Amino acid sequence: MILFFLMSGLFLGWSLGANDASNVFGSAVGSKMISFRKAAIIASVFVILGAVIQGAGTSKTLGKLGAVNALGGSFTVALAAAITVYMMTKFSLPVSTTQSIVGAIIGWNLFTGNPTDTSTLSKIVVTWVTGPVLGALFAVPLYILVSRFKKRAGIHMILFESYIKTSLIIVGAFAAYSLGANNIANVMGVFIPAFNLEEMNLGLFRLSSSQQLFLLGGLAIATGIITYSKKVMETVGSNIVNLTAEAALVTVLAESLVLFVFSSTALSNLLIKVGLPPIPMVPVSSSQVIVGCVIGIGLYKGARNINFRILGEIAVGWIATPVLAGLMSFFSLFIVRNIFNIYVGGKISPQSETLQVMTGTGDISQVMKYVILVIIITVVIATVYYYMLERKKSREFRKSEERFWKYIK
Repeated sequence: MILFFLMSGLFLGWSLGANDASNVFGSAVGSKMISFRKAAIIASVFVILGAVIQGAGTSKTLGKLGAVNALGGSFTVALAAAITVYMMTKFSLPVSTTQSIVGAIIGWNLFTGNPTDTSTLSKIVVTWVTGPVLGALFAVPLYILVSRFKKRAGIHMILFESYIKTSLIIVGAFAAYSLGANNIANVMGVFIPAFNLEEMNLGLFRLSSSQQLFLLGGLAIATGIITYSKKVMETVGSNIVNLTAEAALVTVLAESLVLFVFSSTALSNLLIKVGLPPIPMVPVSSSQVIVGCVIGIGLYKGARNINFRILGEIAVGWIATPVLAGLMSFFSLFIVRNIFNIYVGGKISPQSETLQVMTGTGDISQVMKYVILVIIITVVIATVYYYMLERKKSREFRKSEERFWKYIK
């Protein structure tokens, strides 16, 4: 039963990976600097590492919107968000998982009669607008800086593109790590209070109950990246505006800066000291920020370079995502409660707050242990196989290059 309830979270993780991988390597793949296969594998590995190592990030902001107080409710809310993201991904639109889960939680609030914290909601909605704007503001000066450095340094074009390619891989790996660390809460956050699995001792390291869920969620994200993210990567990377190699690097760097600004308490406190409003510590949609970065560079190079039709479709997706997720969550909760007779939660009061917690028995924890061990072994074998395959291709390329130059001489 526990694995069944987790399926909706895993589906949401798969949808997140299929959609949000474009924020990490979309510009690199769209500019033809990195192949999709290499980008997908690097992103998958670092997403899993980020989810397990640093996945216990705060989910307080989403929790203030509505604390889902039943396992059936958690399952239904995650399922509604996952279906919404999947539908948007089907149309190759880079939407936000945060938008989807926010809409689904609000749908749960409406169904159970719980109030939605308008202050928290307004902060989140504001970042949906300011995130892309800041992305554009950061991307333009960075692009100018990199372009001027390229002209003044006098580096040969081939060598410069080699540097850019290496930088894209490094920045992309870090961005993928951050994606796993920051967004795994959207995938598994609603399940953490409802599960209490036994700590898993794997010899070299231990996995807590939450880390086991984060590992499964991270693997679901990685599966989405590998199997279904190519279309959205191409939409962000090339269809909105054609990106040069340096522009592809700048978009990822600008995105990282924006995410840092909205997660830095030190910077927020500094603004308070000088009498300015604090920066809200609200999760920012990487999908929206990366699109803002691409638009900023497109405007700097000339508005004629921007595909406004694609841009309009993306804007529609941003508006439709939370609304669709909320409606789907509301009606799904009705079906789950009235047809399947599953408790999905009720009105929360300070005096009485009920939470259905499913404690992991020895049997289910043992099953989880073997499942995770098999997954880890499979990932290690696949990584080693890919590394050996890349080495073989590299040797064959060098040999063909040597034969070419020998023939020229």
